[in-house]
Amino acid sequence: MKINRKIKIAAYSISGIVLLLFVVLVAHIATAKPAVYDNANLQISRIDFKAPLDSAQVKEIHRNLKSIAGVKNDHFNAAKGVVVYFHDNRIADSKKVYDQLMAKGGYKAERFLISDEMAARQVCPVMNRDGFSYKFSQGIKRIFN
Repeated sequence: MKINRKIKIAAYSISGIVLLLFVVLVAHIATAKPAVYDNANLQISRIDFKAPLDSAQVKEIHRNLKSIAGVKNDHFNAAKGVVVYFHDNRIADSKKVYDQLMAKGGYKAERFLISDEMAARQVCPVMNRDGFSYKFSQGIKRIFN
């Protein structure tokens, strides 16, 4: 009899904890506000280099990119010959940055441009729109909004 009573207490405790966590999850989904970012003017662009580059050339490209107005940050992937940079699209667009970089160094490179199909796609790197968690959170938001 004592084992049976202990099993009931454990089952009720686990059920209570699961119910409490579920209520907290639903409350969080219902009250969460979307994140507001103050970087609406920040854009990411990419330049692909055709020839392999050594470390001195990479540093030169980095200096040249930093000297262009509007470029905030850059990252070079030497293995792939790709530089990815962030720039303020109010000051300079990717074409302008590319033209200025080529004028400064005369590199063998081309701008990376995405297709219209790829640009039209909505992408969320966090959630799969066909997944359970996305559908569940949207259902909870519909109930409380």
